[in-house]
Parts: sequence; structure tokens; C-alpha cells
Amino acid sequence: MGCSGRLLGAVGGRRASLFLTMILFFTYFFYCLPGPCEPRPPAALPDGAALPDGPAGPSGSAAPSGSAAGGGGSRRFPQAIIVGVKKGGTRALLEFLRAHPAVRAVGAEPHFFDRCYERGLRWYRSLMPRTLEGQITMEKTPSYFVTKEAPRRIYNMSRDTKLIVVVRNPVTRAISDYTQTLSKNPTIPSFQALAFKNLSTGLVDTTWSAVRIGIYAKHLDNWLQYFPLSKFLFVSGERLVSDPAGEMGRVQDFLGLRRVVKDQHFYFNETKGFPCLKKPEGGSRPRCLGKSKGRPHPQIDGQVVRRLRDFYRPFNLKFYQMTGQDFGWD
Repeated sequence: MGCSGRLLGAVGGRRASLFLTMILFFTYFFYCLPGPCEPRPPAALPDGAALPDGPAGPSGSAAPSGSAAGGGGSRRFPQAIIVGVKKGGTRALLEFLRAHPAVRAVGAEPHFFDRCYERGLRWYRSLMPRTLEGQITMEKTPSYFVTKEAPRRIYNMSRDTKLIVVVRNPVTRAISDYTQTLSKNPTIPSFQALAFKNLSTGLVDTTWSAVRIGIYAKHLDNWLQYFPLSKFLFVSGERLVSDPAGEMGRVQDFLGLRRVVKDQHFYFNETKGFPCLKKPEGGSRPRCLGKSKGRPHPQIDGQVVRRLRDFYRPFNLKFYQMTGQDFGWD
């Protein structure tokens, strides 16, 4: 009897132990089987690799980050990029485009395809604003146009990317570039000293970036190795000032947008010397570019300007032929 009681007690203990083990077992599976118990950081992607929630391809892959109904939208790779040129009018164009309800754009220049490419496409897409169905994502980084690797890198992201290049008389552009640098560093050499190795012979220093950027035909040659001309829109920086509505009409057509931004959206700011947007819907005052835009240029000797015009003329003519547009710089 005593032995029997001890045996029953032992069996009951084993049953209790087995029951406790089963409870722990099922608890583990309930909480941990659907995925890791703690979230893991996303694995880094090699540049150009497909993203898990959408391919880095023509569709401009989207990362679901909220529903359109909830106002969240999705982050997408840009379908259009303003790739150049520095001091050509790119900031003005971007601000004009942002007045269109179907355009969402990154405010600051991402510099992904020239300076930050090693961070990967996932990082790049995280910079993009969320867009809803029917909206397009844009960014602008003017230095892309003169960066040798940029066309290949953008092509690897999406060969369907639309490319906008705002160009300006290269002599005026170079002086504007110099003016910006001078405002930050008043001790730099004169424009003439930087632009020429020898003024008397007209030998231009093409190693100076302010001069090199304006050789548009050379840079475009590099881009045409990856993208057909049909993927480009060349915007006149001069006409963007004299006829902003006209140029904006061309841009909106190129992007496949309704012509929403029209003549009535602009007024000419006499102080700055370029057009500004009238107050946006719900805004309290007109929208104009900041103090860094529209700086007065220093006086440049006439001989220096003529020498530079002579230098750029053959490059300009080639650029006209390549684009099928005469920008009237010569």
C-alpha cells in the first residue's frame, strides 16, 4: 500500500512536470514562431540590388509606409531628376514645380549619385517624400550632370528616369558660380586669374570647375552612353526668367502633368531680377527664392568675357546640334 502510494505520487509528479513542459513549449511557439522575438536591423543591400518590397526598376519601386487613405502614401525612387546645372536656375525650377499638386520633391540636394552612393538605394529611397497615386517624386542635384559615374548609377536604378537639365549661357553661369564662391570667401583670386592660364593667348584653365561645368556638350556625351535623348528635357535658364510660364509648360508636358502652373502664378521681382511665385493656396505671402539667389555680379573686364565667349562657342554649337535646340548664346 505504501509502495503503491509512493508509485502514484511519482507518476503524478512526472505528469505535472510534463504538463509544465508542454505549457512552456506552446508559449514559445505562440510568441516566437511568426518571426524573431526582437526586431532585427535591415540587412544592407549592395548598390543596384533589388529591394525586398519592390524592384529597383522602371516602375520606381515603392516602399509601403502607410496607406493613401490614411495620408501616408509610399516612398518611391524619383521618376524625374533635375541633374544640372549648377547656377543654371535649378532651385527656381524645383520651387516652381513644387507649386504643382502632383509633384513631391526632396527639399535638400541628396547628392546620392555623386557623393553618397555607398550608402545604398535603401538609404536613398528613405530620403524621398511619401507620394500618393498619381503623384510623382523628384529630386535635384545639379552636380550630377558633371559627375562621370552618375549616368550609369541612375540607369542602374531605373532606365526610365526622366532627366531635366537647366542650362544657361556658360559665361554668365561661370561668373555667377564665381560670385557665389566670392560671397563665402572674399580672399579668393580674381575671376580672370582663375579662368585663364594666360589671358593674352586666350588659354583657358579648364581645370577650374566654374569653367569646366559650362562645357555642356562634353558632359552630355557621357550621359548619352546610357540614356537616349528622349529621356532629357533641356530647360533654358534665360527663358525661365523671361518667360517662366512658357518654360514651365514644357516641363509639365515632359513630366506628363496637367498644365497647372501657369502665367497667373508668377510675378517679376524687380529687386532680385527674376520671377517669384505668387502666394500659394493657403499661404500668407508670395514665395521667392532666398537671399543667396540674385546676387549682383562683380564687374568683369570686357576682354575676359570676349575670350571666354570665343572659348565656349564651338562647344555651344555642338550642344545645339546634340539637343536640337538653339539657346542663343552666340
